[in-house]
Amino acid sequence: MPKHSVIREGFVAGVIGATIVAALFLVIDLMAGRAFFTPETLGRSVLSVLGPPFDDSTATVVVIYTILHYVAFILVGMLAVAIVHAGEREPSLLAGAVILFVAIEIGFYGLTALMTESPLGTLAWYQIGLANLLAAIGMGVYLWKAHPALSSRLDYALGGGERP
Repeated sequence: MPKHSVIREGFVAGVIGATIVAALFLVIDLMAGRAFFTPETLGRSVLSVLGPPFDDSTATVVVIYTILHYVAFILVGMLAVAIVHAGEREPSLLAGAVILFVAIEIGFYGLTALMTESPLGTLAWYQIGLANLLAAIGMGVYLWKAHPALSSRLDYALGGGERP
């Protein structure tokens, strides 16, 4: 069995998730006739907090946001991989991770719905929610395939059965 690396696996998982979100928003934006609308809107929102770039053209904002988007997903991917690796040693951590994931998703959907009252109101919460869900599924499938024993460990953690 190959040695698993939190950095390598987290990078791959993060790129999978970020690419799914970026591709979905590109398709949605193209269907609406507004290419790169979503990353520009989100980028301008993020940059309003961080401070405007020296050049606030659409291209600059989209590139800066895309870099931040991928970095954030890679960090989340590394966290997910670290949890999976810890769960291989202590399966009960996986049950906690599932509960935490559900709580974060619910909070995320609530926050996104609240954002409809903000400058991001032009972005539909269900589009952001769908993108987030598809990214989580993509990242989860990758991790599930990279760690075949995860299934039995998760069954043990959620079912309270004998240690695998």
